[in-house]
Amino acid sequence: MLPYIAEFVGTAILIILGDGVVANVTLSKSGMKGAGSIQITFAWGLAVLIPAFIFGAASGAHFNPALTIALAAIGKFSWAMVPGYIIAQILGAFCGACIVYLLFKDQFDATEEAGTKLGVFSTGPAVRNIPRNILSEAVGTFVLVFAILGIGNVTGAGSIGLNYLLVFGIIVAVGMSLGGLTGYAINPARDLGPRLAHAILPIKGKGDSNWSYGLVVPIIGPILGGLVGALLYKVIPW
Repeated sequence: MLPYIAEFVGTAILIILGDGVVANVTLSKSGMKGAGSIQITFAWGLAVLIPAFIFGAASGAHFNPALTIALAAIGKFSWAMVPGYIIAQILGAFCGACIVYLLFKDQFDATEEAGTKLGVFSTGPAVRNIPRNILSEAVGTFVLVFAILGIGNVTGAGSIGLNYLLVFGIIVAVGMSLGGLTGYAINPARDLGPRLAHAILPIKGKGDSNWSYGLVVPIIGPILGGLVGALLYKVIPW
């Protein structure tokens, strides 16, 4: 039971900090409005780092269905635990997004642009081109998963927590380099859970939740990219 609880709480913390920084920087009447993409990118890296330190020993700190599926595909994680992990991750992301809404409700009410409100919860493309958007998410997740597995080649990294600091660097690097294309979900739960929250919550003037994009790009792209990254890592004769 502990691994599932860890995935739920860890993903909730990830979204509180990740969606929270987007709300902090983009919503009207926020004290940090306009701080920009650099703050968002670094904060998302920290949003992964902090729960990873807390729950790494308990669950492996996946917080990401694409990573969970990729690890199972190469025999590094039990397929029997995959459904429970994914459910915990999506529920955690949903709850984290609801908390962000409660914290920033006044700012949501003061913000007129529906797209800005949706952007707090979920990702979207700068230019909508579904095949290329999927490719962007796939490449970003490929880098994430391949690099996470590669950290295992760093002697002693896991014993001192250096592996989690390196994951922080991976997240920031992907965001800095590819984030402007699709918002770099690179994690189906990170997008799906908050998008569900956006659809359900009584957000003033929220507009559409853009399911035609959300049920395709941030789900298919990361899963494909994660699988390719894991399978390539497995065939390399390290």
